[in-house]
Amino acid sequence: MFSRDFFFLSHQQQIEMNAVITGIAASIPDYILTNEELSQMVDTSDEWITTRVGIKERRILKGEAQGISVLASKAIAELLDKTNTKPDEVDAIVFATSTPDHPLPSTASIVAEQNHIKNAFCFDMAAACSGFIFGLEVCNGLIKTERYKKVILATGEKMSAIINYEDRNTCPLFGDAAAAVMIEPDEENVGIIDAILRTDGVGYKPLQVKAGGSKYPVTHETVDKKEHTLHQNGKVVFKYAVSNMTDVSLKIMERNNLTKDDVDWLVPHQANMRIIDAVIQRTGIPREKVMINIEKFGNTSAVTIPLCLWEWESKLRKGDNIILTAFGAGFTWGAVYMKWGYEGNKTKKI
Repeated sequence: MFSRDFFFLSHQQQIEMNAVITGIAASIPDYILTNEELSQMVDTSDEWITTRVGIKERRILKGEAQGISVLASKAIAELLDKTNTKPDEVDAIVFATSTPDHPLPSTASIVAEQNHIKNAFCFDMAAACSGFIFGLEVCNGLIKTERYKKVILATGEKMSAIINYEDRNTCPLFGDAAAAVMIEPDEENVGIIDAILRTDGVGYKPLQVKAGGSKYPVTHETVDKKEHTLHQNGKVVFKYAVSNMTDVSLKIMERNNLTKDDVDWLVPHQANMRIIDAVIQRTGIPREKVMINIEKFGNTSAVTIPLCLWEWESKLRKGDNIILTAFGAGFTWGAVYMKWGYEGNKTKKI
């Protein structure tokens, strides 16, 4: 017969179980689209782009029938190798993307098949640029059920597929990339500690791809009007992004008793250098503690945050306090507080 103390202990262990990232991998296209080349395609210049958004170049996935699964499958294959994980050990794949290969089936099922993963349930989720942080909370929930031990959170965006390269206001911003993290349970004080995630439907029109869904199916008219490409009201998006990313970052720091000195790394969504600068200024976190790589990858939507973590992996130390924050279409936004789960300098580099 179990004692009362046994049940209390079991309950405590369940509460303290955290989902922790145990490995990260990424895949980027070979082709580099520079500002100089863009200036030959549309009325813009290197100076104009660099001054306004801080981007010098972005990666583009070229070739026929090259969906985002091409990059995501490579990232997952490298992740499995890096974490010494067998395909049949994976319990679930959550794929965050706004640019799936097809309306159906899910891109998650495609990358699972390409990596011989047969024992997992897989699905896509769409939260635009907030996809990675929303996905972390979903995976955290899966881990806390204790039914799933190895969960892959993949992100992939072929933004070049939905960009109008005649629109000087949007085409300089976006690039293509994919990333994947392994998420596992851990009873140490590391992993995902807290999350604040929000959505406000006021962002329905200022940032959207109008056609291609059930409301506006594909027609000659929608194609002629370029309604299958991304349109945004930059001023509205900027205003909401700065205020919401800043507010939620400060709020998550406050409720976890973190000062700017306690934060080892801030990882903001790489949407626009002016947005990043505003968040840095308002949170007070020193710039040397902020991960920034927008100048060479541009805005890769849901991939920007894991792409930063992948690049900085060797500098990360177990227990580092990390704040992730993003803002995307919907409007969606949020912040995640995590403690890094392993010594990055001891991992096998990709």
